[in-house]
Amino acid sequence: MIPTTFLIITAFVFGACIGSFLNVCIYRIPVGASIVRPGSSCPRCKTEIAFYDNIPILSWLLLRGKCRTCGASIAVRYPLVELLTGLFAAACIFFFGPTWQALAAFAFIAVLITVAFIDLDHRIIPDTISLPGIPIFFIAAIAVTDLTWRSSAIGILAGGGSLFAVAWGYQLATGREGMGGGDIKLLAMIGAFIGWQGILFTLFAASAIGTLIGILAMVRSGKGMKLAIPFGPFLSMGAVIYLFFGDPIVHWYLGILR
Repeated sequence: MIPTTFLIITAFVFGACIGSFLNVCIYRIPVGASIVRPGSSCPRCKTEIAFYDNIPILSWLLLRGKCRTCGASIAVRYPLVELLTGLFAAACIFFFGPTWQALAAFAFIAVLITVAFIDLDHRIIPDTISLPGIPIFFIAAIAVTDLTWRSSAIGILAGGGSLFAVAWGYQLATGREGMGGGDIKLLAMIGAFIGWQGILFTLFAASAIGTLIGILAMVRSGKGMKLAIPFGPFLSMGAVIYLFFGDPIVHWYLGILR
């Protein structure tokens, strides 16, 4: 029997490597560039990054956040994405064990990380991620989790339909677009993997977290209600919270109501 500690460490290293790839996706997908070729290079001097300078987290620390060739600063977000992805990979092993469910959960989270950072940078959620994700995570959910195909299908409809209704109502009432179609497709993808119960939790958690952070951001920026804040990262956060802690939180909340 392989020690659990060894599995968790191995998962972290694997996840950090995937996080390095996610950085490529976050940078290239919005501009329509290939995520395969060419290899990673310095944005300023265009020098291709050698493999020994592309070790997740460690290379950034050893190079002190700078390009070896030209000395240009490398954003701290790159190792942070690698660290975040590694931690989530370890968490999947810890919560689900060395199972196919853990692998599917990690893939789901990796997609959400990619979506969240793209939305933060560009205020878009690419259809090339969310639309294929709907059937992929529908199949994954019914194949390796306890979710039934009915719950997954209802999750897709509830996820996409609920945000569509909100967006349509807001536009009808104000004449302005308040929510993009990317959020609708993203929530449909989320519903495919965590079902309609997860959609209810995700919407509640995303709204609560988004409201809190939104108020703080508006106060800090001084722009008030004119400040545009992407909703995709909050939907992603809500879905991840449900994935790990949804059932205990729901049971705790229902216990309070009794």
